Amino acid sequence: MGTPDFISRIRASAGTQLLFLPGVSAVVFDDDGRILLGRRADTGGWSIIGGIPEPGEQPAATAIREVYEETAVRCVVERVVLVQAMPRPITYPNGDRCQFMDICLRCRAVGGDARVNDEESLDVGWFSVDALPELEDFAVFRIKQALADGPTWFDPSVPGAGSHAGA
Repeated sequence: MGTPDFISRIRASAGTQLLFLPGVSAVVFDDDGRILLGRRADTGGWSIIGGIPEPGEQPAATAIREVYEETAVRCVVERVVLVQAMPRPITYPNGDRCQFMDICLRCRAVGGDARVNDEESLDVGWFSVDALPELEDFAVFRIKQALADGPTWFDPSVPGAGSHAGA
């Protein structure tokens, strides 16, 4: 799907200035413990699946929708892995700047065959945890947290974030 229509409308008046946006990422496991990854069309790199919620859309619904739109895999959400304001803005090739508040969810595949299902992915596949392709730290950290089966991760540098914070 690419850039949501509501973001395009905002960009029409805001130009390329920094937008702080919600994001949802999904670490999707199958029954064999493999992880679903997509090779992104914008960067060419492999990553977990994610996207921007539509106005009023719940994070779990966003994860389910994005996973299906990008990979044709049906999933259910099992738990919140982490909530994190990304430390740096992203500048896209067209000059648009965004900084995301990511909500990462652990999901379980319940149907569908993994395949490229939209223009956002170049490739899609299931990977064993011990045979992952090269990934950015963003994805690696989320996969590790999803595998840990611990409580929701919060930034340990934030006072009062809880004794379970960290990794």
